[in-house]
Amino acid sequence: MVNVLVTGGAGFIGSNFVRYALATHPDWRITTLDKLTYAGRLENLQGVMEHPRHEFVKGDVADPSVAGPLVRESELVVHFAAETHVDRSIANAGEFITTDVYGTFVLLEAARQTPKLRRFVQISTDEVYGSVPSGASRETDELKPRNPYSASKAGADRLAYSYWATYTVPVIITRASNNYGPNQFPEKIIPLFITNAVDDIPVPLYGDGLNERDWLYVLDHCRGLDVAIERGIDGEVYNIGGGNQVRNVDLTRRILQLVGRPESLIKPVADRPGHDRRYSLDTSKLQSLGWRPQVAFDEGLADTVTWYRNNESWWRPIKDQDPAFRKYYQDQYGSTRS
Repeated sequence: MVNVLVTGGAGFIGSNFVRYALATHPDWRITTLDKLTYAGRLENLQGVMEHPRHEFVKGDVADPSVAGPLVRESELVVHFAAETHVDRSIANAGEFITTDVYGTFVLLEAARQTPKLRRFVQISTDEVYGSVPSGASRETDELKPRNPYSASKAGADRLAYSYWATYTVPVIITRASNNYGPNQFPEKIIPLFITNAVDDIPVPLYGDGLNERDWLYVLDHCRGLDVAIERGIDGEVYNIGGGNQVRNVDLTRRILQLVGRPESLIKPVADRPGHDRRYSLDTSKLQSLGWRPQVAFDEGLADTVTWYRNNESWWRPIKDQDPAFRKYYQDQYGSTRS
């Protein structure tokens, strides 16, 4: 058995990866480490909590007494744990530095004391490249993060690389585009707009809505990580993108159409400070290893809408009953209607 540590495994992408890995790798024994902050939920691991090859540990990656021993028992570490929402980083950058940078440092320090470690996967983001006016970002491009979240991820990204260059820790770094799919916390644009539309309330669209993102279905991300883990080279960076460039306003219209709501629900709100205009990734490096995204955007978005329609018991307690979420929504969009 291969002992695998997945940090942040109760979050959106992490939980999808845990389920994917258990189904795909019968020789993996997975330990999920998660602090269970607002976006990390045990409900995301429903169906695998009692799996014979899975163990859940509640704890903080920034706590060496918890994270250190788990790393030292592992042959593979897949590090998802992070604060991830740009809006929240603008309001409170300190939490992002602590988790995203210092937490990564704690794991890497333990990793360099683990001779049996085969691979440490640092999950980064396309946002480290900053806004991309034209073309597509390659792994060798300069990093130009423009908000505290992306800066914290860039710091962790380069810190991980330094542990390969300095200590020969077997690190690879992946930079993915915007993920979507089931179990995504409803502060992010796709689940927020779907659930608002289901309730027939306005969807708050930043600025002119012309900001452009590349969308990656979460299971395509998991498959990309799998290929990078199995075939990647230590010290290298791999972009993982869906190849689906969509303007936010067009995304909003598609969601409203799928839910069966009018475009009159679109409510323009003041733009986010430092809002990156466009992201785009060149994924030819990972594709040369045999990976291709499999889920077309229209198909994935329709499936995602169906999931949120069929799983109101998952998201409705967050939006309707959680005072912290309702306060966040009011502070962010100037309304208590969420």
